[in-house]
Amino acid sequence: MTERNDDLVFIGLSLSSSWGNGHASTYRALLRGLAAVGRKVLFLERDVPWYAANRDLPSPEFCELAFYSAPDDLMRRFGLRIASAGAVVVGSYVPDGVEVLDTVLKCAGGVTAFYDIDTPITLAALNDGTNTYLAARQIPRLDLYFSFTGGPILQRLAQIFGARRPRALYCAVDQALCQSAEAAPRWDLGYLGTYSPDRQPALRRLLLEPALRLPQMRFVVAGPQYPMDIEWPANVERIEHLAPGDHVAFYTSQRFTLNVTRTAMIAAGWSPSVRLFEAACCGVAVISDRWPGLAELLPEQEAILIADDTDDVIAALTGVAEPDRLRLGQCAKDIILRGHTGAARARELLQHVDAVAGGEKVDIVVLDH
Repeated sequence: MTERNDDLVFIGLSLSSSWGNGHASTYRALLRGLAAVGRKVLFLERDVPWYAANRDLPSPEFCELAFYSAPDDLMRRFGLRIASAGAVVVGSYVPDGVEVLDTVLKCAGGVTAFYDIDTPITLAALNDGTNTYLAARQIPRLDLYFSFTGGPILQRLAQIFGARRPRALYCAVDQALCQSAEAAPRWDLGYLGTYSPDRQPALRRLLLEPALRLPQMRFVVAGPQYPMDIEWPANVERIEHLAPGDHVAFYTSQRFTLNVTRTAMIAAGWSPSVRLFEAACCGVAVISDRWPGLAELLPEQEAILIADDTDDVIAALTGVAEPDRLRLGQCAKDIILRGHTGAARARELLQHVDAVAGGEKVDIVVLDH
């Protein structure tokens, strides 16, 4: 029998590259938090060309990072460490994730968990049979189901999918990145995010149309994979990709920053993105689309402005006094630093893992067939 230790093994989409994904920032904050309390972590990442060509953190100082070529290579090289780890966490969107998770569930000797950084999308794909990284049959076998979405979806995970211990584990921000906004911003409104077809209508409504109606103001959109046929107004600057190390300078160069949410996340509610936390942590005033749970995380008009249409954005850009803008940013920053840093998430994760290891009972599960 393999002897267990207190080490943690994560198998995730990417830690080394933030290109085209928000997972890397979330993992980096969380793993830094785990390192700060002395926990050893091995992060295993599928070696794929699009991330290999865009690695902005190839050698993290806060954990061990290793790459594998396929599920059989993963188990051949790291099977013993997976078997002996105190906990193994498999993340959403891992290539060949169903096969990877099947093998982990078979050989892991410690606590097994799934970290879903895409919960509403995951559940929709499970419902229509298109999910390639998680199978419904695997969910009841997991000790923990960590969801970046909180609220009512946790009950769905238990009652419909049989999750034994569904727990909210929101995205987080690296506290070391938090800085206050500059006195003289370069842009009036900016947005950072990879192109997504279901976010584009909101981006058009809440940034591109305000830019057309406010030609004297300056706007910016940063992120990869935007189609070449998008017509950008003359006062909208485009930045193809920003490494995480450049995010602070980007956010602190804006008067306001825009948060836009994917359709599935809006429907589920309680799905704060890592970009929302990053921006708030920098002390920049945030304008966001509306979704359930947002005002409970960041109180409306106190820590965030919520915009339903173009006129709401224009009113914010032209009507919010400078002292009020600065107060919005500072209030949001205070909230993030109190409860949404990587250190805070690391404590939450360890509390849940330790509770399972200590014999915590399974939640009452009612499968709704």
